[in-house]
Amino acid sequence: MTVKQPARRSERSKQAILAAAAELLAEVGFPKLTIEAIAARAGVGKQTIYRWWPSKGAVVFDALLSRMGEDGDLTLPDTGDLAADLRLLLRGTVAEMGDPGFQAPGRAMTTEIQTDPALAREYRERLLGPNLEAMKTRLRSAREAGQVAADVDLDVAVEVIFGPVYYRWLLRLGPLDDAYADAVAGMALSALR
Repeated sequence: MTVKQPARRSERSKQAILAAAAELLAEVGFPKLTIEAIAARAGVGKQTIYRWWPSKGAVVFDALLSRMGEDGDLTLPDTGDLAADLRLLLRGTVAEMGDPGFQAPGRAMTTEIQTDPALAREYRERLLGPNLEAMKTRLRSAREAGQVAADVDLDVAVEVIFGPVYYRWLLRLGPLDDAYADAVAGMALSALR
């Protein structure tokens, strides 16, 4: 007789919950998504979900991170050519934001962080902050190579790079494609120099 190890069982339950949350989010949307439905789809009790997550938004956030492959070690391309690296980075960003699998959880997170301070803090600490720091690290390298002006405020520079993409995605203003990514990269480079 094989005895199941609790840690393995817990990890399987956790992954089932994250998968259920992502599936249901795509099927019914965030407003109609319930903890009860997630629990039923995952084959667990509600108490199991609340043991790990304080809210529906927190479950969806972890489902989003698991889809993105959160690994804690975010590094950006650094070929020595900032223009090429920015184009590559922004093309990847617009591809991810345009992915239908990202749309529902991404928009749900954007909505929820507006009203849930704890979730907003988690979002900043676990996703936004590390991404912004990685970009600033890449810009420091470019500054040392003379590709970014010495007086550029790196916090503002990161917003100049990602702000237009996020704005277009958030308000559904137009296509998110390679041409748009390249245009944003070009304008950002002009500002950085």
